[in-house]
Amino acid sequence: MSYPADLKYTKEHEWIRDNGDGTATIGITDFAQSELGDIVFVEIEPEGFEFEQDEVFGTVEAVKTVSELFAPVTGEIVEINEQLEMEPELVNDDPYGDGWMVKISVEDDSQLDDLMSPDEYKEIVA
Repeated sequence: MSYPADLKYTKEHEWIRDNGDGTATIGITDFAQSELGDIVFVEIEPEGFEFEQDEVFGTVEAVKTVSELFAPVTGEIVEINEQLEMEPELVNDDPYGDGWMVKISVEDDSQLDDLMSPDEYKEIVA
């Protein structure tokens, strides 16, 4: 398992990367994709969708289960990873890179401070 140092993590196994320009990128962790198994479909709310922290913004469907995606922070979807429509397996292959889910505008960046560091996240999944 990998836990990139430039990310923050949630107990629901999402990661978030502060892009430094008022936006952030969100995906699911390496642990989450390994627990789900082969991902066959990713459904995300459309661009412009606004959500509160911890609200569901989409789902990931694997061969045997469906898992909800929870927003790490309050914001609005500004970009969706369109590649996942045709290649949902990117989430399994590269969860922190090509398998990202959405880019959002962050409403309150102080919410990032309340999320887990890589070491804290590692403790809950170990």
